[in-house]
Amino acid sequence: MKGQITQTIDVAQIVLYAFWAFFAYLVYWLRREDKREGYPLEFERQETAPYLNFPPIPKPKKFVLPHGGFAFAPRADRTEPEIRAEPIAGWPGAPLEPIGDAMTSGAGPGAYALRADTPDLTLDGVPKIVPLRLASGEKLVTHVPQGAEGSPPSPSGEYKHFTIDANDPDPRGMEVVGADGLVGGIVSDVWIDVSEVIIRYLEVQPKGSSRNVLLPITFARIDGSTGTVTVKAVLSSQVANAPTTRDPDRVTLREEDRICAYYGGGLLYATPRRREAWL
Repeated sequence: MKGQITQTIDVAQIVLYAFWAFFAYLVYWLRREDKREGYPLEFERQETAPYLNFPPIPKPKKFVLPHGGFAFAPRADRTEPEIRAEPIAGWPGAPLEPIGDAMTSGAGPGAYALRADTPDLTLDGVPKIVPLRLASGEKLVTHVPQGAEGSPPSPSGEYKHFTIDANDPDPRGMEVVGADGLVGGIVSDVWIDVSEVIIRYLEVQPKGSSRNVLLPITFARIDGSTGTVTVKAVLSSQVANAPTTRDPDRVTLREEDRICAYYGGGLLYATPRRREAWL
């Protein structure tokens, strides 16, 4: 009989084998794609070659960023922040002991990533996190290109008028009290996320210092009844040592990571007692 192949070929079996082949390639493709970030794996022993495993790392792919510019993954110039710490023992996986100032060592809870050194942007192409003195709808803000490569256009945008609700305590002018119960500075302004319409940082003028620093709102407790802002992560004297921003009216993604890492590190390194066992 002509035109009939089902008598000699098992179509169901062919479909099953085709599905197996497709699924095997899908697993291979997914495992290869997830190696665009974080690979090759590194081992503490310098004489050991980096772990590549299977499948190999894919070739760099070009990604176009939403606000102009582009980035490649995996990156050829893979850079990691300097971790100023050394293992306390010679065996692999030994805990790291910070060297020098533990708060800025980049170890443990104070670790951070080298994210893009540009501000996070809104859909309109303006910095998303800005101080209230800027988010008044009166000052024009220039677009900041995202990414390290490319030359996107530079449109401008304008913020709406943002204020603190009258039913909420206004932290501006409040004293910042550290974990030691002493005053470490005065809140001079509030930085908000204009997309989410929430407070992200408090701008603090440290006591005895001429530079201002940012305090993540997640580490702060605002008490309207006492007119104070309490931060348990650091001591009052450590507020002034927090990382600052390059631009007084903008904060980049990399600066955000470093600032949050500083206060996160304080949860363990602010005092020697915090490193000890609880039991």
